Formats: sequence, C-alpha cells, structure tokens
Amino acid sequence: MAKTATKSARKPAAKAAAKPAAKAAAKPAAKAAAKPAVKATAKAAPTAKAKPAKKPALKLSMLKPSVNNMTVRVFARAAGFDHAETDAWGHTRSPEFMARNPAHLTPMIEDKGLPRGVLWESCAIMQYLANKHGLEKFYPKAPAKRAMIDSAMFYLIGTLYPYVARATYPALGFPQYAGEVGHSDAHPDKKSEAQKAAMAAIAEPLEVFHSFFRDGKPFIGGKNPSIADIRLAATLEFLAVVDYPLPKWAKDYLAAVEKKLGNAYSEPAGDVRGYIAYVKSQAKA
Repeated sequence: MAKTATKSARKPAAKAAAKPAAKAAAKPAAKAAAKPAVKATAKAAPTAKAKPAKKPALKLSMLKPSVNNMTVRVFARAAGFDHAETDAWGHTRSPEFMARNPAHLTPMIEDKGLPRGVLWESCAIMQYLANKHGLEKFYPKAPAKRAMIDSAMFYLIGTLYPYVARATYPALGFPQYAGEVGHSDAHPDKKSEAQKAAMAAIAEPLEVFHSFFRDGKPFIGGKNPSIADIRLAATLEFLAVVDYPLPKWAKDYLAAVEKKLGNAYSEPAGDVRGYIAYVKSQAKA
C-alpha cells in the first residue's frame, strides 16, 4: 500500500508541474511567432497602393532640329532636371502658344518662379536655371569667371552664330532673317555668294574661341563644360550640313564635350544629326 500510494502521489505531482511549465513556455513562443506575422501583414498592406506620379518640375517646349533648342535640351539633361519636353513643331503660332509667348520662340520653359511664368532664349534659360539651382559647375558665381562665360556666349550670339545661320539656314530649309540677301528676291547666284561669304567669315570668330576663351583649357569653363561650351558645341553641330571643314581642335573639342556629358549630349545631338542627314539625303535625291 505504501508503494502504491507513493507512486500515485509522485506521478500527478510531476505531470502537474510539467504541464503548466510547458504551456507557459509554449504560449509566449506561439504568441511571439504569431504577432510579427500579423504585424508584417498589416504593415505591408499600405505599400501595395500605387503612389500618384509626380508632375515634372520643369516644362520645356522645343523643336528637335535646332541649335538653340538642342542647347537647352542638353543642359537640362546634364543638370539632372526633372523635366518634360513638348515638341512644339507647328504650334508656335497657335493662339494658345502666342498668348504665353508672343515672340513665338523656342526653346521655352515654364516655371512658377518666373514673373510671367515662361522664359525663352537658350542662354537666358540656362543662366536662370543655373542661378536658381546654384549650378556653379556650369555657371560659376565668381564675377571674373562668370564674366568670361557671359562674354563667350554673347560673342557667339552676336558674331559667330549669325555667320553660321547665314551659311547653314539655306541648306537646312530654315527661313532667313528679314533684310538679308537670303531672304530677298535676289538672284540665286547672289544668295550663293552671300552664303559662301558667311562660311568664309566663320574661321575668325571660331579661332577666338580656341585661342582666347579656351586658352589651352579643355573647355571654356575649364575642366568641365560650362553653359557657354554647351551653346558653342550645339552651334558647331550645324556646320555639318554644309560640310564645313572644322579645324582639328574643334573636332576634338566636340568629341570631348560629348564624352564629358555622355547621353545628356548624345541624345539631343542625335536628333540634330538625324535631321541634317535627312536634309543632305534630300539634296542628293
């Protein structure tokens, strides 16, 4: 009897002690395993919702086969702007476009910070955006360095570009400026003479960029292309339509600008080169 009593007394005690301990150990473990799963599911659910796409911070109206437009298209990419491009071909004289831009010019940007909401002229656009976003790499703040960039751009617009326009616009099919021989009713021979004279005049200002503005540096901006370099490179691209014999330094310079800026340059330049190739093929046909 003593043995039976001892056995029966021991077993329940052991089981009773073991079961609560096991349950106590199992419950926290089960809860710990279950809770994170529920939380994870709850947290993951909101991420499944698609976020509305952000509107581009900058809107650019442009024409692909254009020096001025290529300039801003390259700059916007090189600067890394979140921008949207709209091809304005055939729409620059529309009432909607003229209401915003009575000059009917491209490139044109739309930006809330502007007094009238829009801005045209390629150099002005680059200067504005560089100033607004502190892009000293493209447009230095130091007065002397900035003055050289400005001087190079204004010299290009006032001297080199008019020669390039007179030399290339007849071949490109672009309208000539009023008052010039190419715009007049002059005999085709006279127009051809004027075009050749403009081509001959390009060499002098071109050399000024090489010997004065670059002055032994890779670019006008020094080690990196500036907004003046972007404007100059785009201008030189158009000379291909008349097979202008660029000096070796100019060819190397163009290659260096494209290499430094990469796709930011190559993509807009590709549109210009494609248009030039089309124009030349039509002339041969």
